[in-house]
Amino acid sequence: MKKKIAIIEKIHDDGIKLLENNNDYEFKIINDSSEENLIKILPDFDACTLRVSRLDEKILKYCNKLKVISRHGVGYDNVDLDYVRKNNISLLITATANAVAVAEHVIYMMLSVSKSINQYDQEVRLGNFKKNAQNIKTFELFNKEILIIGFGRIGQNLIKRCKGFDMNVKVYDPFVDEKTILNHGGKKITNLEEGLNKCDYLSLHVPLTEKTKNLIDFSKLKIMKKNSIIINTARGGIINENDLNKALNEKIIFGAGLDVFNVEPVDIKNPLLKNNRVLLSPHSATFTEECKSRMSIETVKNIIDFFENKIDKSMIVKL
Repeated sequence: MKKKIAIIEKIHDDGIKLLENNNDYEFKIINDSSEENLIKILPDFDACTLRVSRLDEKILKYCNKLKVISRHGVGYDNVDLDYVRKNNISLLITATANAVAVAEHVIYMMLSVSKSINQYDQEVRLGNFKKNAQNIKTFELFNKEILIIGFGRIGQNLIKRCKGFDMNVKVYDPFVDEKTILNHGGKKITNLEEGLNKCDYLSLHVPLTEKTKNLIDFSKLKIMKKNSIIINTARGGIINENDLNKALNEKIIFGAGLDVFNVEPVDIKNPLLKNNRVLLSPHSATFTEECKSRMSIETVKNIIDFFENKIDKSMIVKL
């Protein structure tokens, strides 16, 4: 009997083609990912893919056939982990597909904020050209120190790109040994506060958990350099947004780049939207055409490999 796969929210066609060309599976694309619709439709499926919609007990308790959830990404804070663990539902992630795109997005944000590119662009459009250019503060990445918090595949891809700018790289990750970090060209640190005090750039690459929630709050921001820049492409909530806004307004740090927010879509009343010291993007670091293709293929392949007992263990979330 064919396995039935629910594609919750559309993914790139390259992933869909894997299912179209495999007679062992049938699939349905579910565009309406409301709780009411998923309760109605999802119980009929053996597996599902998942992008940004939430799957919690209210939905999953009806899905007795469901054996596996394949995340279109690496984060899984939109899945009820307690429920899937208790009910032996496997949770898979696209562990390798997005690292390059996110690492490039970090570099883009670092350069854009460092070069005050939005201000330069506005000056030219306003007809000022070089009138105020000398007064706009900009920085080089050359010889600066970056602290990377979290050293999985994204952090490892980022370090290569930072070394291309001759940056000095420090890494804070209690779960990665010193030799691994050294082999990638970085230096392991064990004191987070000391690392924050010395870094020119901070890039976050950890999941959102009880331990990482508000990891960067006002007490941490106060010990950073006045010209330091923070980039968050991981998860909203790791940085306390109100504290960040205050630190930017009080010029405690120079700037920030955020691809993720505590509430998404971001609340229109969020004060960071009016703060010109922060560069924003809509949780889109993985939205390159190449990455969308890779992620869709990996998301679907994970399901196929799971049912064929060939799944790469690095794709399985340990619950």
